[in-house]
Amino acid sequence: MNKPSSLLLVLPLLFATESAFTQTEDPQMIMAKTIIKQAMVNGKCYDDLGELCSQGPRLTGSEGAEKAANWGKAKMESYGFDRVFLQPVTVPKWVRGKNDQVSIVEKGKKPVSLSMCSLGLSPGTPKDGLSAEVIEVHSLKEVDSLGFRVKGKIVFYNRAFDESVVNTMACYGGAADQRSAGPSVAGKYGAAGVLVRSMTNRLDDIPHTGMVNYQDSIPKVPAAAISTKAAELLSQKLKANPKLTISMKMDCRNEAPVVSHNVIGEIGGSEFPDEIILVGGHLDSWDLAQGAHDDGAGVVQSIEVLRLLKSLNYKPKRTLRAVLFMSEEVGGIGGKEYARQAELNQENHIAANESDRGGFTPRGHSIELSDSLVEQYKTWKKYFEPIYADMIIRGGGGVDISFLRKFGTHMMGYVPDSQRYFDVHHASTDTFESVNKRELQLGAAAMTIMTYLIDQNGRF
Repeated sequence: MNKPSSLLLVLPLLFATESAFTQTEDPQMIMAKTIIKQAMVNGKCYDDLGELCSQGPRLTGSEGAEKAANWGKAKMESYGFDRVFLQPVTVPKWVRGKNDQVSIVEKGKKPVSLSMCSLGLSPGTPKDGLSAEVIEVHSLKEVDSLGFRVKGKIVFYNRAFDESVVNTMACYGGAADQRSAGPSVAGKYGAAGVLVRSMTNRLDDIPHTGMVNYQDSIPKVPAAAISTKAAELLSQKLKANPKLTISMKMDCRNEAPVVSHNVIGEIGGSEFPDEIILVGGHLDSWDLAQGAHDDGAGVVQSIEVLRLLKSLNYKPKRTLRAVLFMSEEVGGIGGKEYARQAELNQENHIAANESDRGGFTPRGHSIELSDSLVEQYKTWKKYFEPIYADMIIRGGGGVDISFLRKFGTHMMGYVPDSQRYFDVHHASTDTFESVNKRELQLGAAAMTIMTYLIDQNGRF
C-alpha cells in the first residue's frame, strides 16, 4: 500500500483553515466585497449617466438644467427611495453669445482668429466689438503693480499650470485665480477686456470656460478664455510686437434670475433617523458639452450609493440622503440654500461626501477634519483595498457641502485619479464617451462603502 503524500495530508488542514477564516471574516469586509461585486456586475450608474447626458448641457438657469432636475427626481423615484423631492433655488441666468470671437489684428495682415469661449457671467462687448492693445501678465499681483497702465487695454493672463505638481487639482488651484478674480482686478484699473489662458495641462486648441467672480463695486469687463495653443501663439506674437492689437466681439449676456431646484432623495434610518449621511454631486454643468465628468459622474454615483444599498436589502441605521445640487458652477447657490433649509429644519448631518472630481479611477477620500480624526478614519482603509481606493488623507470635501461645515458635519470628498480631469474640465470634450464604465462603477462602490461604514459605526 502506498503511503499518502504530504500534500494529501495537508489538504484537509487547508480546507479547515479556509472554512474557519470564512466563518470569522469581518462582516463589514464581507459587505464591502458584496458592494463591490454588485456595483460591477449589476451597477446602473453608467446607464444613468448616459440618460443624464442625453438631456443636453445643464447650464445654471437654463431649460436644460431644469430638464435634468426633473430627470433626477424621476430616476430616484423609479428606484423606490423613501422620499424624493425638489428644493427650490433662485439662480442666475447667463446666456452665451452665438457670435463670440477674439482675433489678433496686425496692420497689413489678415486677422488671426483665436480659439476662445466667453467666461461665465461675463458681459458682452459693445455691439460692434472692441479693439485694444494687449498686455501679457502672469499674476494678479503683476496687474496691481502695473496699475492704471492697463487702462484701455486687454489684459492677457498667461500663467500655465505648474507641471512639477503631481496632483492636477493643485495645479488648477495654483492658476484659477486668473479666471475667477483676474477680470475684476483688471477692471479696477480700467482695462477694456480680459483674456485668460485655459485651465488645463494639455497643449491643444480647445478652450475651457468657467465662472468669473465679478465684484459689484468694480466695472465688469468682458472676459474670455483662449486655448493653450492660442495663448502660446499670442505670447509669441507679443514678443515680436508689444503693440499688438486684439479684437473682441461677444454678445453673451446676463438675464434676470430664475427659480431652479436641488433634487433630494433619501432612505430613512431605522435606529437613528435624525442622523443624516449625505452623498452628493452638482447637477448643473457648463454649456460647451454634456458635463459627463463635471459633474454628471458625481450625480449618478450619489444616486447609485442609495440604489446599491437598497438593492442589497440593506436597512440603514441612519438616514441616507442623495443630493443633486444646482448652481455649483455659478456661486455654489444650491449648496447655500440646502444648508439654509437644513438649519431651518434643525437637521443633523453627521457626514457628507461629495463627488466632484470626475468619474476616473478611484483613489480614496479626502477628509476635512483634524489630523487625529483623519487617522481614525484611516483604520477603515482595509475595506477599500480590494479596489485600490484606500487613500485616506486630510483635504477638502467639496463646494456644495462646504456650507454644512458650521454644523460640525464630517465633510469628505471622493477622490479619483486626477491626471486626465483637466483634459475635459469645462470644455467641449466633457462628453459621455470620455467616461470609462468600470472606473465610474468602482467610484460608486468606494462611496457606497464609506457610506455603509459611517452608517454602521457612526462617525469618529
